[in-house]
Amino acid sequence: MGRDLRLFSHENLLEQIKTAVYRNGYYVLEFYAAQHKPSSVQTAAIETYYLYPSGGTLRDSDFQLLFYDSRYDTYRGFIHPQSNRQTGG
Repeated sequence: MGRDLRLFSHENLLEQIKTAVYRNGYYVLEFYAAQHKPSSVQTAAIETYYLYPSGGTLRDSDFQLLFYDSRYDTYRGFIHPQSNRQTGG
């Protein structure tokens, strides 16, 4: 049994984007949630989140901004898996 990538952490986010759906400039991710925010501990709720590497932002399922992190911002040097591929939609 491998590690649970739905536990919110920097490492798990990076691991999820390797296989996550990428569309319209964002990655579709899933994490455990507490009060609609990603949780680093297991909860009963799992929610969908969207990572926008072109701005380093993580958004909730309603596309509301949760936070900005320069580690995920392509303008600050973040290189994500889709950055080297042609995206056809």
